[in-house]
Amino acid sequence: MSYQDDIKALTNLREAQRGKWAAISPENAARMRAQNRFKTGLDIAKYTAKIMRDDMAAYDADTAQYTQSLGCWHGFIGQQKLISIKKHFGTTKRRYLYLSGWMVAALRSEFGPLPDQSMHEKTTVSGLIGELYTFLRQADAWELNHLFRDLEDAQKAGDSARANELIAKIDNHETHVVPIIADIDAGFGNAEATYLLAKQMIEAGACCIQIENQVSDEKQCGHQDGKVTVPHEDFLAKINAVRYAFLELGVEDGVIVARTDSLGAGLTQKIAVTSEPGDLGDQYNSFLDGDEIDSASDINNGDVVIKQNGKLVKVKRLASGLFQFKPGTGEDRVVLDCITSLQNGADLLWIETEKPHVGQIAAMVNRIREEVPDAKLVYNNSPSFNWTLNFRQQVFDAWEKEGKDVSAYERAKLMSAEYDDTELGQLADEWTRNFQRDSAREAGIFHHLITLPTYHTAALSTDSLAKGYFGDQGMLAYVEGVQRREIREGIATVKHQDMAGSNIGDDHKEFFHGEAALKAGGKDNTMNQFG
Repeated sequence: MSYQDDIKALTNLREAQRGKWAAISPENAARMRAQNRFKTGLDIAKYTAKIMRDDMAAYDADTAQYTQSLGCWHGFIGQQKLISIKKHFGTTKRRYLYLSGWMVAALRSEFGPLPDQSMHEKTTVSGLIGELYTFLRQADAWELNHLFRDLEDAQKAGDSARANELIAKIDNHETHVVPIIADIDAGFGNAEATYLLAKQMIEAGACCIQIENQVSDEKQCGHQDGKVTVPHEDFLAKINAVRYAFLELGVEDGVIVARTDSLGAGLTQKIAVTSEPGDLGDQYNSFLDGDEIDSASDINNGDVVIKQNGKLVKVKRLASGLFQFKPGTGEDRVVLDCITSLQNGADLLWIETEKPHVGQIAAMVNRIREEVPDAKLVYNNSPSFNWTLNFRQQVFDAWEKEGKDVSAYERAKLMSAEYDDTELGQLADEWTRNFQRDSAREAGIFHHLITLPTYHTAALSTDSLAKGYFGDQGMLAYVEGVQRREIREGIATVKHQDMAGSNIGDDHKEFFHGEAALKAGGKDNTMNQFG
């Protein structure tokens, strides 16, 4: 419904009250409705799920239409990201938010900073989803509030052309509310626990849930050692649990990202159940490392024996009780994980790799696409990678393979600043710049995200300010390094009272109190110094 149509409907509603609502302005009520488009988290989940489905179809038609996100650990950070995107690009299309379990553990737990091992409170994840959407909805209200104030000024001045232009902007306002890909880690327990937490996340607004195939109580960060995977049947049960949660809540377009950590995981907690040769459990068990045996005399107390390719094999079991996979089987296990997940309800894949290498990712995706032609990835452009060193070494290796002279470069020390302005360093930067475009085209990556960039940006900017402010620069460190840049680059937070809702509050006071309203935005408000 347009703004004008809403005014008419509210006018009729007020008149039906026979004077009891005489103090209620239909224009003000319509304005408040426009500034609060989404009433519940489920409204958001349904709206954003359709966005993701449309974006997935667009990517299938044209791989240049890939999507991106940055991980955000606070609602304000997510809000400012979306305001910045709208300011610089005019639209939020194909830009999402990512909610990182790593940052929830490191920054949001009541226990204080924790490692990425699923030890934080379960409700913190859904709480952060709700917080992010509260701030994004406030960004809508903030932006629309400025349009409505401009509309009032145009109407008072009798400028109908300007008023009509502003009404069109209000009616066609693009929301800051975008999809969130939310990390549920390994599901925080059994499938029932996964289902209950997924429901909380969806009710908070999540249209997309990412779940990984690690053991819940052994979960490790994807870029650390000691990862332990579960048999496919266990993982598929959790995918089913998430799907049931979406369906129960009426989010039929809900998106599930199945993440595999098998490339770097050499262990499993248990042997898969198998009924016949070649079934899914048997395929999982075929990767277990062990020694062939001929008779029962080869079995010692506590040994575990399975049938593998028609032969008896004593599997290798560690002192921890975990079982070991055969060396070099990681990629094959990844491919089986991905195909199985897509064939059993997952919508997108996440392959956790040890380096950002287009060729490596493409090799696995091409094998997956032999079975599932439209397979698509969400890929972690992780800060755990040393991007500079990785891409310089990739250029070095490519040049060496071509027979080019690389004697001027020391491969192990390519991170050194002495290589920044060299031909190799500049080409590596170009490869880095094009990584997302290239891998979207060649390796099936639909969505590129950086899991915890704002963790690093917060630390870096705070370090810069602290260094100057507590040093010789004093107040100039803030003025030159922060405020002057905010003013000249048009950062919304320079008027921090307005950004926090002061003007919206003033307008509400006027709605509620009329001429008796005591407003904060008068001539003595220092925010007026910023124009």
